[in-house]
Amino acid sequence: MGPKKNSNAKDDILETLGDFTSKENWDKFFSIRGKDDSFEWYAEWSQLNNPLISLLHSQSLQLLVPGCGNSRLSEHLYDAGFKFITNIDFSKVVISDMLRRNVRDRPGMRWRVMDMTKMQLEDETFDAVIDKGGLDALMEPELGPKLGNQYLSEVKRVLKPGGKFVCLTLGESHVLGLLFSKFRLGWKMRVSAIPLKSPNKSSLQTFMVVVEKELSTLVHQITSLLQNSSLHCNSKQASGLHEALQTENQIRESFSSSSDILYSLEDLQGELSKLSQGRRLQLTLGGQGCSVFSYGAVVLDAEEQSDPFTYHCGVFIVPKTRAREWLFFSEEGQWMVVRSSNAARLIMVFLDNSHTNASMDEIQKDLSPLVKELAPTENENGAQIPFMMASEGIKERNNVHQVTSSLTGSIVVEDVVYENVDSEVSCIFPSSELVFRRLVFERAANLVQSEAVLRDDQLPTKLVGETGRKKTKSSKSRKSGSQRGSNDASKQLTVYHGYLASSYHTGIISGFMLISSYMESVASSGKLVKAVIIGLGAGLLPMFLHGCMPFLEIEAVELDPTIVDIARDHFSFVEDKRLKVHIADGIQFVREVACSEASQILEKSNNSSHTESPSNGNSTTSRAEDIEAAKVDIIIVDVDSSDPSSGMTCPAPEFLDESFLETVKDKLSEHGLFVVNLVSRSQAIKDMVLLRMKKVFTHLFSLQLDEDVNEVHFGLKSESCTDDSSFSEASLKLEKLLKFKHPEIGQNIINSTKKIKRLK
Repeated sequence: MGPKKNSNAKDDILETLGDFTSKENWDKFFSIRGKDDSFEWYAEWSQLNNPLISLLHSQSLQLLVPGCGNSRLSEHLYDAGFKFITNIDFSKVVISDMLRRNVRDRPGMRWRVMDMTKMQLEDETFDAVIDKGGLDALMEPELGPKLGNQYLSEVKRVLKPGGKFVCLTLGESHVLGLLFSKFRLGWKMRVSAIPLKSPNKSSLQTFMVVVEKELSTLVHQITSLLQNSSLHCNSKQASGLHEALQTENQIRESFSSSSDILYSLEDLQGELSKLSQGRRLQLTLGGQGCSVFSYGAVVLDAEEQSDPFTYHCGVFIVPKTRAREWLFFSEEGQWMVVRSSNAARLIMVFLDNSHTNASMDEIQKDLSPLVKELAPTENENGAQIPFMMASEGIKERNNVHQVTSSLTGSIVVEDVVYENVDSEVSCIFPSSELVFRRLVFERAANLVQSEAVLRDDQLPTKLVGETGRKKTKSSKSRKSGSQRGSNDASKQLTVYHGYLASSYHTGIISGFMLISSYMESVASSGKLVKAVIIGLGAGLLPMFLHGCMPFLEIEAVELDPTIVDIARDHFSFVEDKRLKVHIADGIQFVREVACSEASQILEKSNNSSHTESPSNGNSTTSRAEDIEAAKVDIIIVDVDSSDPSSGMTCPAPEFLDESFLETVKDKLSEHGLFVVNLVSRSQAIKDMVLLRMKKVFTHLFSLQLDEDVNEVHFGLKSESCTDDSSFSEASLKLEKLLKFKHPEIGQNIINSTKKIKRLK
């Protein structure tokens, strides 16, 4: 709704307007009234004199009155000493009339025919913009906020730093909603009421919103100068304004307490012209006619460094499949990317579903004009801004199977060929191209949970190979690459369980060195070492251990039955008397492990005590030994977190609760080993994990993997290796215990034992 009528006498002539945004209607309106018949929206000079003059501290100020109409407001200001006033209106009729009316008495007054939503005025020209009903007129509810939004953007542009926008409004909710949000970041705002000429309960009150331009991105609370005694308007108008103020100040409070304010380019006008070391701003780029796509982005200004930066400004594109990785999602990870990019300012741009069908050339072309607006003005001679992108590294992908689980969400089994491979892999499998089968959890930004090498069943002694794959050792990698359909060749390939594609699996097994003497003793006696693996995944680790350690009795625990089916159907997972899988909650399983056997031992002992002679003194000792034998020797936690944005991809946080760690220690045998795979780039999280583990396990060891991403931690219930010098002997014992068809595969495990460090 446009401005309200002040009296019934004006009702008839206002009917000629109809649409308050129509230039033709306004021309007709002003033609009917004539040049000497001024029309005042809302308040008259006698009401505005004191409030306005008190705001305008100097008569040398440059003032702009948009949508001036034939109001006498500018004339009164001129007569009060303010000689530098520019008036604009899109009606030629009214501008001509006002020019003729004032050319003799007020020669310094400027009058221009101009659309207030598209001002042909220089940036930062005016000290104050005074709006008397203009914004209200543009905000016709049926037309939406488009014109009002354009107008306020122009106001922000033409105001000088420290300049003021004075908006006289009836304070309707849809107007305040736009006004408050548009001037939220880097503007001070206060609201007051203009006194009514003849107060009565039915009158509509005019409010004065004053906004002051700051060169900052701070968020200030709106100052209310409203007194209940000064509000003589109807109760609905008053309560609506108070509610709008309260709501907006709550929003501003949440902004002030958050480091993740989402800006627009408009919010940051002038703010990004210079570098500011250590500054990080989140913003939206593009859309609304200025580009094909819109983008989420983060601008990061690097800290000072001793060597010169390679780039003054750079762009780093993060594909959708990697957007929630800790490295790109978290603030700490983003600063790591900045340091590695060697750019003074890095603009990280995040792609999403809207960009799926666009080529990278199209994305770069669309982004180029947007990122130029974000480059520092001191950009070296307009140097070209380089575009970088998170590596994907997959040459081919074949979707083998896809299913949705109520527990895990969307799950994909895929066969991939990498662009590059590690030399150690090609040495073991010296053939043209290796194919890997991957288990992908899409709920966690396409987390690759498991990865196995495939072999050709038609050629049992020859593996389908790859050459030189360069990929991170952790299977906690990311899904990426081009797509292709399934073919007959891939159907002939099966998972080879004699090789571990993931180095963290190798790292887990290398920790068995810490109890190798105990394992050797158990194996030589013909007994079995009991192991529990929480988190089945594709079943690759338990199947590998089952094949190379025939003295292991393995119980795998998996919460999701769909995962178990996938392991069996697509990763050749097979159970037997030494390898069982339980569909259960891992934490609950550990709590109950050994309890049932211990209960049976106690029950059997109690029953036998009724028939045996009381003089049999060895029964208590034997019973204790049997209960100890029922405990578990190895507990491995390899459970992915469903929320990698927390900074910890593995394990799920509840598996590091002190209460669970205490339970693990209690269920381990005297020589027991606890193993947990930790995937995190955050040093703070790593320190927290170690602190918790140290509270429970006195003897703690660690193995660093994958460029500071993966760490495998080992906790011993009792110390088996007295000092680091005995590690070499323990490593040799482990090597003898491992049985491989390809000895070179076992060498990776033995090499990893040399990297295990005792934590003090």
